[in-house]
Amino acid sequence: MKRLDIFGALKKDMDVIEKELYRSIEGDDQQLTETSLHLLKAGGKRLRPVFVLMGGKFGNYDIDKLKYIAVPLELIHSASLVHDDVIDDADMRRGKPTVKSKWDNRIAMYTGDYIYGKALTLTTNLNNPEIHRILSKAMVEMSIGEMEQIRDFFNCNQDVRRYLLRIRRKTSMLIAVSCQLGAMAAQADRVVSSSMYRFGYNVGMAFQIQDDLLDLCGTEKQIGKPPGSDMRQGNITLPVIYALQEPELRQRLLKEIERIHALNGQCDVSEAVGMIRSSTGIARSEELADRYIRKALDALDSLPDIKTKKQLKDIAHFVTKRSY
Repeated sequence: MKRLDIFGALKKDMDVIEKELYRSIEGDDQQLTETSLHLLKAGGKRLRPVFVLMGGKFGNYDIDKLKYIAVPLELIHSASLVHDDVIDDADMRRGKPTVKSKWDNRIAMYTGDYIYGKALTLTTNLNNPEIHRILSKAMVEMSIGEMEQIRDFFNCNQDVRRYLLRIRRKTSMLIAVSCQLGAMAAQADRVVSSSMYRFGYNVGMAFQIQDDLLDLCGTEKQIGKPPGSDMRQGNITLPVIYALQEPELRQRLLKEIERIHALNGQCDVSEAVGMIRSSTGIARSEELADRYIRKALDALDSLPDIKTKKQLKDIAHFVTKRSY
């Protein structure tokens, strides 16, 4: 299912957002503009801007206001990916060379910082301190989530609760505030913006769990990188945590993860990936993702019965069925 199959009704306004994204990263420094453009040209789902626009449908919809939320949120997400690729030593992102691999780590880090700065500059067009406070808090939480992930690299003793807290900060909150701030910028009722936040939070949790499943079960063509990339980097995700809880599998899997760690991920991980695929970790992770989707759908109950509500339901169902 392609993005426009789901979000076709927003195509015209998403085209506006896409143009604003490219315009927003233009600047005096040619290299920073070039590296930022390289990232944007790699594409992406543009999920956060879509949620901003859909949140706006429940209020006084105005693309000329909403773009000052939608574009910064996508830029913040993009900047975090540039930094992630440095931390993870990743050469490919969405099937294209990363900024870090095409240039170097220093340029990649400054590119991420530059994009963050451009995002914050755009938000100054909105005179609403509450929006700035919520957005700033989400950025702080993202940074904490990133640090937690680094600290937990190759930590095979972490539990499910720790994993969920990490993805809440790293992924879910930015999706949640995308939904919330779209409604707020359109001056929707507070009940609506709160419901949109809950919807986005639960969709975000399911989205990240599905991402982690795809890393283990998807093909390189589907996900734009070799399967098992998370494990090479030491990122112990939910299916791995569940697999490690199986007594007959734990010692063999631990030994394989220790080998990957000792070789700094520069090795074949197919045996470890095979173990996890054969475990109950895949099915248990899918079940938890489905539970989050059910909570997301429940959050929509209090929203006005307009076309956008049905579209949000479609997106929720898509999240755990996607293959990219």
